[in-house]
Amino acid sequence: MIRFEDLSKRFCLHGRVKTVMRNVSLTIPSGHSVGLLGRNGAGKTSLLRLIAGTLEPTAGSVWSSGSVSWPVGFAGAFHPDLSGAQNTRFLARVYGVDTGGLSDFVEDFAELGAHYHLPLRSYSAGMKSRLAFGVSMGIPFDTYLVDEVTATGDARFRAKAKAVFRARMAAADAIVVSHSMAQIRAYCDMGLVLDNGSLTVFDDIEAAIAHHEAQMRL
Repeated sequence: MIRFEDLSKRFCLHGRVKTVMRNVSLTIPSGHSVGLLGRNGAGKTSLLRLIAGTLEPTAGSVWSSGSVSWPVGFAGAFHPDLSGAQNTRFLARVYGVDTGGLSDFVEDFAELGAHYHLPLRSYSAGMKSRLAFGVSMGIPFDTYLVDEVTATGDARFRAKAKAVFRARMAAADAIVVSHSMAQIRAYCDMGLVLDNGSLTVFDDIEAAIAHHEAQMRL
């Protein structure tokens, strides 16, 4: 379960204030995969970071009853001077999972070859994403935060990523951001629509999609 209590988030850019969340209080129950919908720039990624705890709210709080991943596919926590293997082993220690087991899983999944043992600064964006996704899926969380991650890589890797993600979802919840309504329908049974600082929860994913698409036509 994830609960927002009077949650607000504002950004000040060049003298202008952008409000992502405005005094939002609601509960996302356990046992669901939730599609997070909204216009480009509505603040969906910021909301994921608020839930993950990597972004501080302006006011209010976020509370979770279980472990929550960082946004899947986000490589911002990696150190550029460490290799993929070293970053993986470091995160294994942080999250208290078997170091060797996680490293073996990520090396096999990410398919980085010799680059797995080279500094992260030498990686392409796609290689960083594959590493980040592998680390995320290799650590068991109660809730996974997903930001368009299964679009990473070629068709074969996307199919592989989707299969691993589906396996994780059999035993975990998720909050999924995607511009593909087919993907939202495939993974999610509930919906959240973020619009102009307000967040609306829908028990039915089709109702959430209909509301989002109506908002997009305004």
